[in-house]
Amino acid sequence: MKEYDEVRLPKYDCLLFDLDDTLYPVSFGLQSACSKNITDYMSEKLGIKDGEIPDLSNALYKTYGTTLAGLRAIGYNINYDEYHSFVHGRLPYENLKYDAVLRSLLLSLPYRKVIFTNADRIHAVKVLTLLGLEDCFEGIICFETLNRQQNFNSDATDSSPIFDIVGHFAKLDAEIELPKTPVLCKPSGESILQALQIADVDPDRTIFFEDSVRNIQSGKRIGLHTVLVGTSQRMKGADHSLESIHNLREAFPELWEDAKKLEEILYDGKVAIETSVTA
Repeated sequence: MKEYDEVRLPKYDCLLFDLDDTLYPVSFGLQSACSKNITDYMSEKLGIKDGEIPDLSNALYKTYGTTLAGLRAIGYNINYDEYHSFVHGRLPYENLKYDAVLRSLLLSLPYRKVIFTNADRIHAVKVLTLLGLEDCFEGIICFETLNRQQNFNSDATDSSPIFDIVGHFAKLDAEIELPKTPVLCKPSGESILQALQIADVDPDRTIFFEDSVRNIQSGKRIGLHTVLVGTSQRMKGADHSLESIHNLREAFPELWEDAKKLEEILYDGKVAIETSVTA
């Protein structure tokens, strides 16, 4: 009887991608427009004084990962659909163009590919469609995915006072505990664990592509193989760095090599089995 060598499976079986500023460059201007829209929302919808917004936004982002998560934590009741429509609905989507190069790269990779973004589903689908990548991924893990139990359209008012987070950090009062946010999002470890569970993937066999250093570091702590996108400089927590997602093949030729080897092994095995059955 012919003995066969043990089949060596590819090292990875899933590629987990962030969306904004990862699948397209930051130079497209969506991030800067999004930041302005958030500032306008805080001023127009929440009545926060313009002079207070920069320090407040900075404190919320650093503490909670996203401004939305921070606003909810300190006591603002926010209609999530309205927030996302205001912040993302007015972005310069016309800057996004069909990306034939990235589409070809993604379709040539026979691995599971999943989007993991803090943004809402409407925004994610629109970005992927404009880039021509809507059929390159098996699924999208987004804001709604991780926050299913919340009432997105609640307009109820909350009379609780707003927590002064800027004043808290100014006083450095360690006895006062920071309020927790009901919003689950990157870079929290819990959000990444939830995403991996939903996608049903093993972190040790998953590559995580992200433009955020904080998110990369959180992913690394969970056990993901991490790739920082948007810079050639490798930061702490990043196993690799890519100046552009278009450099994927040059940086990871083994992804294509392993896939080809596995295909050849499976093909050879199929031929052997078929021959033995018909003999």
